[in-house]
Amino acid sequence: MTHHRSAWRNRWTFMLATAGSAIGLGNIWKLPYMIGVNGGSAFVLVFIASIFFVGIPLMMTEILLGRRAQKNPLDGIESLALEAKASRHWRYLGGMGMLTGLLILSFYSVIGGWVLSFISTAANGNFVGISGEQSTENFNQLLASPFTLLFWHTVFMVMTMGVVARGVNSGLEKANNILIPALFAILLILLGYSMSVGDMQSAYQFMFSPDFSKITPVAVLSALGHAFFSLSLGMGAVMVYGSYLQRDVSIARASIYIALADTMLGLVIGLAIYALVFANQLTPNAGPGLIFQTLPIAFGQMPGGTLIATLFFILVAFAAWTSAISLVEPTIAWVVENTDISRKTATTTLGLIIWVLGISVVLSFNEWQNVKIVFGLNIFETLDKLTSTILLPLGGLLIAIFAGYFMKQDHVQEELNLPHRSFKIWMCMNNIIAPIGIGAVFLYLLNIIQ
Repeated sequence: MTHHRSAWRNRWTFMLATAGSAIGLGNIWKLPYMIGVNGGSAFVLVFIASIFFVGIPLMMTEILLGRRAQKNPLDGIESLALEAKASRHWRYLGGMGMLTGLLILSFYSVIGGWVLSFISTAANGNFVGISGEQSTENFNQLLASPFTLLFWHTVFMVMTMGVVARGVNSGLEKANNILIPALFAILLILLGYSMSVGDMQSAYQFMFSPDFSKITPVAVLSALGHAFFSLSLGMGAVMVYGSYLQRDVSIARASIYIALADTMLGLVIGLAIYALVFANQLTPNAGPGLIFQTLPIAFGQMPGGTLIATLFFILVAFAAWTSAISLVEPTIAWVVENTDISRKTATTTLGLIIWVLGISVVLSFNEWQNVKIVFGLNIFETLDKLTSTILLPLGGLLIAIFAGYFMKQDHVQEELNLPHRSFKIWMCMNNIIAPIGIGAVFLYLLNIIQ
C-alpha cells in the first residue's frame, strides 16, 4: 500500500521538532530534582559527559535509521534488517519502541494535567504567602480528587491529539515552530527574574563548582540514565522524526545542536529554580516535589511571584506538550502507512485508547491507590517502572547493537556522511561505549548491581 510521505520543510523545523521531543518534563521537572538529590555539581559533570558520549551518538543512530528507512519504526527496522540480510524479527524492536511511547503517554498525560492545573492555581494567586504545609496539602488534594485529575488529563490529551491529527507540516511542524521559541522566551524571563531576586551565586556554586568527592557510582549511573532518557531515545520518536528528514541535512550537526539545546535548557532551568530555592532558605534536595511543592512556596514569597509562577508552569506545559506529541507519532505513522484509515480517525481512536488507560493512572493516585499490579506497585508505578527501567534502556541498547553490528558500515556511513576519523569515533561510541553504559544503567535499574 503506497501513501504520500510528508517531510520537514527544512533543517530548522526538524531540529525544533526533535528538540521539542527531547525537551519535556524530564528536563524541567526531573533534571533539577535529580541534581538536588545527587550532590549538585557532581551529577551535572557526569550528566554532561553522558550526553556527549552516549546521548549524541545514539541520537545520530536513531536519526540515521529513520532517514534511511523512510518508514515508521516497525516497518523501517524490518526493511533495514532485510537490506542487511539480518533477521526480519528485528522489526519487533521498532514495535517495542512504539508501544513504549504509548504506555508513557498514558501516565505522561496525567502529569501534564498536573501542570495545567498549576497554571490555573498560580494565575489565581493561590501561592501568595503559602506555607510548606499548605503547599503539600494543596498538592495532595489535587492527587486525591479523581474528577479534577480526569478533567486535566482529558484537556492535555485533547491538546496533544489535536496537533497530531493535523499531520507533520500543519500539526507537528507548526506547533513546534511556535512552542519551542516561546518556551525559550519564557525561560529567559524566568532566568532574568531569578537573577534579580534569587540567590544566583549559591545556585551556580551548587550546580557548577566541582566536588569530585560527591561522584559516587549511584550518581554516575543516575546521570547516565537520565542523559539517555532526556533525549527521548529508545521509543521510536527520534527515529520517526528522522524519517521525515531531507537527505542534505547533516545528522551529526543536527544531533549536536539538539542535544546542546536540550541540555542547556535543563541546566538553565536548574539555575533559575535553585536561585529561588536558596533565596528562600528552602532545601535543594526536595526530590520529585521540587516544582509542585517547594517552588510554589518561593513564588509566594517573592515580588511578582504570581506572574512568574504562571509563566513558569506555562513553560513546563509547553515542554510536556511537545514531548507528548512525539510519543504518539510513531504509531500514528504506522497506521497511516499500512491502512486506509485517515490520520484524523487514527489519532482519535488511538487517543481514546490512551485516554482510557490514563484513567486507570488517575485512579491509582486515589481510589485505586491500594491496587497493586506487580512487586507491590500500583498502576502508575508499574507503567513507570516498566517503561523507564526495562523498555527504554533495552530499546536503546538494541538500537545501538543493530546499527553497529548488523547494518553494513557503508550504509551507515552513507547516511552519516562523516570524515573517516569522525566515523571511527562514532563507531567506538555507538558500538562500545553506549552499549556498556546503557547495560550498566539497565542492570542498575533492575537492582542487579548496587
